[in-house]
Amino acid sequence: MKLANSARHIEVQIIADEYGNAISLFGRDCSVQRRHQKIIEEAPSVITDPDIFEEMEKAAVRLAKMVGYVSAGTVEYLYMEGKGFYFLELNPRLQVEHPCTEMISSIKLPAVQLQVAMGIPLHRIRDIRLMYKESPFGLNPISFDEPKNPPKPHGHCLACRITAENPDEGFKPNSGTVQELTFRSNQNVWGYFSVQASGGLHEFADSQFGHCFSWGEDREEARTNMVMALKELTVKSDFRTTIEFLITILEMEEFCNNNYDTSWLDSLIANKQRSEKVDTMIAVVCAALHIADSAIQARYNSFRSALDRGQVMSLKNLSCIVDVELIYENMKYKLQAAQTSQNSYFLALNGSTLEVDLHRLNDGGHLVIFGGNSYTTHMKEETGRYRVVIGGKTCIFEKDNDPTIIRSTSAGKLMRYLCSNGDHVDAGQPFAEIEVMKMIMPIQVPLAGCVFFEQAAGSVLNPGSILAKLELDDPSSVTKVEEFTGTLPSEYKTIDTSHGRKLHQVYRHTLTRLENIMAGYSFPEEHFNKILEDSVQTLYSTLKDPSLPLYECEELLSALSGRIPGLVEYEVHSLLSHYSNHLNSIVAQFPGQAIASVLDNHAASIENKQERDAFYMQTQGINDLVNRYRKGVKGHLKSVLYRILRTYLFHESYFAGYPYDKCVSKLKGEMKEEDINKVLSVIFSHANLQNKNELILRLLEEITRNGNRMSMLTDELKGILEDLANLSGPEYHQVSLKARQILITAHQPSYEMRYNQIESIFLAAANTEDHMCHAKYHQLITTSIMMFDVLPCLFYHNNVFVKQAALEVYMRRSYIAYTITNVCNTLVLPDGTPMVEWKFFLPNAHPNHIQKTAGSSSSLKKSGTMPRIVSISEDLSSYGRYQEPGQHERLGVMAAFSSVDHLRSNFESLMERYARYIQQNTPSCGATTTSSELGSIREEKSAEPLHIINIAIQHPPTVEMDQYRDCQICSEFIKEKEKDLIDNGIRRVTFLTFKKGHYPYFFTFRHRLHWSEDSIYRHLEPALAFQLDIHRLKNFNIKLLQTNNHILHMYYGTAKSSSGSQVTDNRFFVRSIIRHANFFTKEASFDYMEREGEKYLQESLNELEVSMSNKKEKSTDCDSA
Repeated sequence: MKLANSARHIEVQIIADEYGNAISLFGRDCSVQRRHQKIIEEAPSVITDPDIFEEMEKAAVRLAKMVGYVSAGTVEYLYMEGKGFYFLELNPRLQVEHPCTEMISSIKLPAVQLQVAMGIPLHRIRDIRLMYKESPFGLNPISFDEPKNPPKPHGHCLACRITAENPDEGFKPNSGTVQELTFRSNQNVWGYFSVQASGGLHEFADSQFGHCFSWGEDREEARTNMVMALKELTVKSDFRTTIEFLITILEMEEFCNNNYDTSWLDSLIANKQRSEKVDTMIAVVCAALHIADSAIQARYNSFRSALDRGQVMSLKNLSCIVDVELIYENMKYKLQAAQTSQNSYFLALNGSTLEVDLHRLNDGGHLVIFGGNSYTTHMKEETGRYRVVIGGKTCIFEKDNDPTIIRSTSAGKLMRYLCSNGDHVDAGQPFAEIEVMKMIMPIQVPLAGCVFFEQAAGSVLNPGSILAKLELDDPSSVTKVEEFTGTLPSEYKTIDTSHGRKLHQVYRHTLTRLENIMAGYSFPEEHFNKILEDSVQTLYSTLKDPSLPLYECEELLSALSGRIPGLVEYEVHSLLSHYSNHLNSIVAQFPGQAIASVLDNHAASIENKQERDAFYMQTQGINDLVNRYRKGVKGHLKSVLYRILRTYLFHESYFAGYPYDKCVSKLKGEMKEEDINKVLSVIFSHANLQNKNELILRLLEEITRNGNRMSMLTDELKGILEDLANLSGPEYHQVSLKARQILITAHQPSYEMRYNQIESIFLAAANTEDHMCHAKYHQLITTSIMMFDVLPCLFYHNNVFVKQAALEVYMRRSYIAYTITNVCNTLVLPDGTPMVEWKFFLPNAHPNHIQKTAGSSSSLKKSGTMPRIVSISEDLSSYGRYQEPGQHERLGVMAAFSSVDHLRSNFESLMERYARYIQQNTPSCGATTTSSELGSIREEKSAEPLHIINIAIQHPPTVEMDQYRDCQICSEFIKEKEKDLIDNGIRRVTFLTFKKGHYPYFFTFRHRLHWSEDSIYRHLEPALAFQLDIHRLKNFNIKLLQTNNHILHMYYGTAKSSSGSQVTDNRFFVRSIIRHANFFTKEASFDYMEREGEKYLQESLNELEVSMSNKKEKSTDCDSA
């Protein structure tokens, strides 16, 4: 016996008759095999030397004659280059790869086999005579041993066996059903399959279910044809196939060069040769989409089924956001997938994001589009893993598995155990054998430990059946997968050109995104606000662009070019060209009516009714465009806004003010139960209420921005806003409150109007000494109309008098309750910056002068009850403007700067005003007294500093307002100048930061807080604070809350308690100031206060309602307004 190393498996096809004739029909090379089973066959054998192969053929013929063989058969050899050939066996049958021989010999072997069985000699068989170039119907014998025209093979043929085996697991066979099988045959490629769609393979069948053949003029052409055929072969099934692996083999260099042997494929399997893989991140994205879409669709279908049965499930079952965890090649990926429309998803991975288009195919697959590429994908969930096929390439994603539970991954039969129950086994040791599709497969343990059986020998197994449980020797030896910390590749985020980049394309895409949010789709919470903000801004900017209708109309015309008369097209283009040349003109108006007239005039000239109707149908898109812009670009903006608000109201009107289950019943009754899709669409939209509310609030905010309330509110919008304001229920508080505010403020002067009025008053006063101007000054100080958003802009007016007047009015409006003894508004800093200086006394009602009746914290501990604080309202007479004897006069200074650097350069000059004041009012001070000496004198005279300073800083137009950034900048400046502030007796510093069109931010820093910000007074002018009764809240730890109305100030209070005791008293406090205008009669004054009080009370209740619905704050009682 001799070992045949590096051998090729070569076989010779023979056919013999009963008259002693035998011939060879060339040979086949079957060297690509695994476990001695053929995978790829080809004919003829081109690896063998021609002379040696001729000897092989002669030997095969001799053998057939010696044994008297009759019929078709195969003589198989092992061939070693340079060492000859060795006989293996004679197969007395027709083999499945016989079409290879048929293609190169043009002989139909089954037909010849039958003719031989009928007793027809070989030389009388037509196909054989043609192969030997004899007359097909001749009778003359043929000398097969020494023929006149020796036969030659025609071309080259390849055959590939398609089996239900998993190449990644050593060609382990598996079974299951087939959902789809598609193979495209042509004249050079064909195949045979034993299963079809809706069929399958059971665990007792052979794993081969298909055989594909390709022919070419030479081996390379046949190989190329086979590769193309396999790439187009589609098998969607429950089991893995060898198709991908066959493609990999056919494209390997060894196969292309015909440089391999019978052990080649087994060595590839041993070395875990894998087929060509998909890029890892592409695979992760596609798999995550499949898993997320399956989960979302399952939830949706489950909700629908329950609805059909009359059950009402929780809205959580309609969530369109899924957390996905995948394990791929020992790496765990944690993604968040959100369905953003019927055919799109949003993926987030470690802070990176990706938007993907997804189209569902009829066969259950997906067409996934991102990064400018598209991928056809299919997924099958298996035991412990997901099998995802992307463009014909398979990727396996593992689930989190318990290594102590050993399962069967295939259906089959448990043959026997290789150890005893409870025995110790080493990692990788086989402990059982199962029969799978006529093959015995060993089952190995993943880790060392003691194995305990769960199935009896002989049991029939299903995929996922538990075979045994493992008690590990070392539980810490379980390999933990590494978590992926990278991000999605940046090239995937390439703008998808399918949406387009032109203005009208961006508009349509953005509007569609917002409409999808209204329909119930969403984005992950951490990304939603930014996406919403960008989308709303983009929508408004595109809607306001006068070129939007121009782009839309040109797009429609390009589609109609050549389909409508040339004269009509020319006239419309002329109108558009004229509009395009005047886009920047304030009187430019889209020529919609003119375009409609052109179309109508031409339609009127068409006598044939059918032709006229056809023209109207062709130009329907242009007519729709004209109707949308019949009130201009602004009118179109309002109609789009109205449509979105109407959609929101339509969906939510079914749910406002009633329990959810009753709303669903009412909805089904109104929409008729048989139309379940409409019912479900409304409920699906309602499930995304929180995000819808955010969208509506952003849209409503745009209405109030830039003071365009009156111009924005059409009768339709007013009606919608009134309906929104009447929505009841805690979920709609913010939306209804915002709608009410817009309706109320729509009747008040706009920002531009107020700015122009105040500016005109100041300019008129600068040019005249008319007493009417001074009366208007006083009116500005006492009016109830909001002024603090307008006055700061006038601090920076070109006219110096206007600057000074604005500073004084601001100061007097803020200190209206104080006793002001002296005001100087003509002061300027060295660089020309105006400032205002005033001297004042605290009002008698100020908390620093109200007699404190409350006990100390020690008395609280003793009595256990909260002390009562006197209210300002309980002593109205204390609002007198005359100071008590012994009060200290205080100095205030206010100036406006363009930046913090501008303030820094003038800060020393500001401090000189306080130093001069202290010198003038302190007898012991001389002209040469230093700043530190002044500080010592102040400490001797007063226990605490007295003076205040207000500083205004303007934001550049291009910089967005950010309260946290502004506060940080102000705080750093205060810390830098802390010593100067203390030396000059500064009690507090208030910064006012603002941007035109926005309400300013206020930040107050106090000496008693060691120059930290007093957060209770954030965004509140401190001079007005004492009128809010905040000092009455000293028994509470209070926190300022944000409100939608700048006039209202809301606080959340937690009662102070002794150390260690539980706090149970939590309250909301709402405060506001009503400015009392001057009236001629008490009745008019009372009527005004009553109306204003009622309005502010309603606003306060609305804000309380919104705050109480906020889950961040604990439940409260005895709230105060």
